[in-house]
Amino acid sequence: MVTVYVLQGTKKRYIGITNNLGRRLAEHRSGRTKGAQVIGKFRLLHTEKLPDYSSARKREKFLKSGQGREFLNSL
Repeated sequence: MVTVYVLQGTKKRYIGITNNLGRRLAEHRSGRTKGAQVIGKFRLLHTEKLPDYSSARKREKFLKSGQGREFLNSL
């Protein structure tokens, strides 16, 4: 299983993919990732579990599109 996740910072949103959400969130919180440096403090806004990397990547691209941003704004 692969997880697509959305982090909401104070001004920016970060959308990513991981196979270990707990580890990835810890990396973001520690500030070791480029995304963490950009969004600062954040909350986990949304997650989706998908069966493989290919389908997770397609979903990530959708969430980064105009329609995907509208969907995330409605959450």
